[in-house]
Amino acid sequence: MIRFSHGVATSVGRVRRVNEDSYLAVPPIYAVADGMGGHGSGDVASRLAIEALARCVELRPLFTEAVQHALEEANQVIVSRAEPPSRMGTTVAGLAGLETAGGDQLMVFNVGDSRVYRLAGERIVQLTVDHSEVQELVLAGVLTREQARTHPRRNIVTRALGSAPTVHSDHWLLPAVGGDRFLICSDGLTGELPDEVILPLLTVGGPQQSAEALVAAANDAGGRDNITAVVVDIVGDARAADDTPTLIDQPAVWPGRPADRGGWGGPAGPVPPGGQRGQPAGWPRPPEDVGLHGLGLIGPDADGFGRGNR
Repeated sequence: MIRFSHGVATSVGRVRRVNEDSYLAVPPIYAVADGMGGHGSGDVASRLAIEALARCVELRPLFTEAVQHALEEANQVIVSRAEPPSRMGTTVAGLAGLETAGGDQLMVFNVGDSRVYRLAGERIVQLTVDHSEVQELVLAGVLTREQARTHPRRNIVTRALGSAPTVHSDHWLLPAVGGDRFLICSDGLTGELPDEVILPLLTVGGPQQSAEALVAAANDAGGRDNITAVVVDIVGDARAADDTPTLIDQPAVWPGRPADRGGWGGPAGPVPPGGQRGQPAGWPRPPEDVGLHGLGLIGPDADGFGRGNR
């Protein structure tokens, strides 16, 4: 069984009045959900997502399909709760420890632009891929990762729980390696702190000290959104590991356009090395003829729905 040690910090930030982030930090599942839709909507959506995942905590053994089912259940509940004309949704990203016949594994999952990072040695790697308009432009070679951080469309996501009757989540499996540290966070953290600033703060002391340092730094940098950081250590002897996570559930279409109701968003950023144009190894290459129209960024449905009052 994988042994974990963790720390959590969250803040409403310096601008928002309500913290619409929710988190789960109960072994073997850790997750952060970033609600969208304003007070009375976004905070409810993120809570519903975390409650659905929390029901997996007691499952033994915990398996991939159970986590997927929890995300699907959360999506259905959020959709059913969103009464017109109001809309609500949430991103979610997380880490789950699985006990399989082949040994202990970690499942990394996400919907939207909340992220999971891995710190191994002195290197930080973003394991998740943002579901956002600017990330699609990065993958298509239209923007660099640096340009994406300040792009005016950086606050538009292309996938979120509550955005459609069915929502596809990405997930990866990787070995559980003693000594590795993971960061699960909302975009209130990554929107303020680039990876080169996150790296030294993620190495500070124990998980709780590191989580508090990250949130404090994001507040000092502006705190323009809610900020949540969950830092998780894998405790035990190190095992041999492949640094490249295995993408085991790929999008049904490439690269995925914003839903017809528009997108909800946050900044895109670096993704794991080993792929093309910032893609992780195993991620499908986009067709060569993908352009702005193919991405849904021009045309009648291109205005999207920004996070706005979050």
